[in-house]
This record gives sequence, C-alpha cells and structure tokens, in this order.
Amino acid sequence: MYYHVIMRGNNRENIFNTPEDMYHLLRIINHAHETFHFSMVSFCIMTNHYHFLIKSDVELSRIMGHINRRYSDYYSRRYNHVGRIYQQRYTPILVESPQAALAVSRYIHRNPIKTKTPMVNELIDYPFSSFPVYAGGQAVGWRFLDTETLLSYMHPPAVGTLREYVDYCLAELEEEVEV
Repeated sequence: MYYHVIMRGNNRENIFNTPEDMYHLLRIINHAHETFHFSMVSFCIMTNHYHFLIKSDVELSRIMGHINRRYSDYYSRRYNHVGRIYQQRYTPILVESPQAALAVSRYIHRNPIKTKTPMVNELIDYPFSSFPVYAGGQAVGWRFLDTETLLSYMHPPAVGTLREYVDYCLAELEEEVEV
C-alpha cells in the first residue's frame, strides 16, 4: 500500500529557501532509506511543502519522524530558527489502487506547473521532483526511488513504457486529484 504524504511549512511559509535546502532533504531521504526499508515512486519538493508517494514495511511514522526531524534540525541550524518549521504532523493519505497511485503520482509531478505562478515552463526542468528521472532528463542517483512500479500500473493499450508514463503526466486531463 502506498501513502501520499504531504508536509507543509508552518503558516504555509517557505521551508526550502534555496536549491541546497531541497538537495539536503533529498540526501536525508537517501540516508533514511539506508536505515528503513521503503521506496518512493514519486516525489516533489516545493518551497513551502513536499509530496511523497511512499511504501514501506516499516511504520511510516518512524520514517517520516526521522526525515522531518533531521530536516528541521538542519533548517534550525542553517537559519538560526527557533520554533517549529512544520504546520502540523505530516498528512498520510492511503492510496488504495494502482490507478489511484498513477493519478496521485501525476498530481505530484505536476505541482511545479500547477501553482499560481508556475515554477517552470516544462516539468522536466524542475530538478526537485522525480519527474526528470522518468523523463530521462536526470540521472537516477536516488536509491529510494522506484521507477518501475508505476509503469506496471499503466492500462492497455499502454505497455508500461517510460514514454507512456511521461506522456500521461504531461497530458491535460479533466480529472485532477485534489489535495
């Protein structure tokens, strides 16, 4: 079972001020992957929140506690911040089917272009998402990222290729997952 995990900055304020902050979170996730057995099929780190589509045999609270505590400690040291940086505990939403996992992953990947002011013109240009890995614009490099599972969820006549998944994410569909 996958969970769509959402974590927001306190008062929706930025918790990722620089690209280095976002890369640091990715390094923390990679480190957590060494400690806990989990996989992600998609992620997107925005300036004031992030999304993960994650599955684990370990309690999700242990993984998220590890990731969020380490990032909060880093942020507090780097910015001499006192107090909490997160709005509340992370929000885990159970994803109950392969089709739902596809829809949620698409929603996650489209975040950078679905903001009031799009962060990029093309999804492949946003480096803090798993989309560029699927689209071939970024080397894999993240041990926690599973790029095979979503392909197996594609419906016939799709045969589950990277290109078909990328096209699915790029398509303008009427049904959007609301979070």
